[in-house]
Amino acid sequence: MPKLKTRKIAAKRFKVTKTGKVIHRTKGARHLRRKKSKARQRRQDAPKVLTNTKFATMIKQEICI
Repeated sequence: MPKLKTRKIAAKRFKVTKTGKVIHRTKGARHLRRKKSKARQRRQDAPKVLTNTKFATMIKQEICI
């Protein structure tokens, strides 16, 4: 069976930690920042852990971990 290719769009948007958690960035954090509060901007800048386990396993398969 041939090697599976990595889905590059998933590899750019998601990272998998050593413990197997999937980390992603919040949407809408890079533009129109003037009208957002500073607290909201700080929350959006921090990476988030993906909590949906079904979606996380799908992402891990696409990244070929």
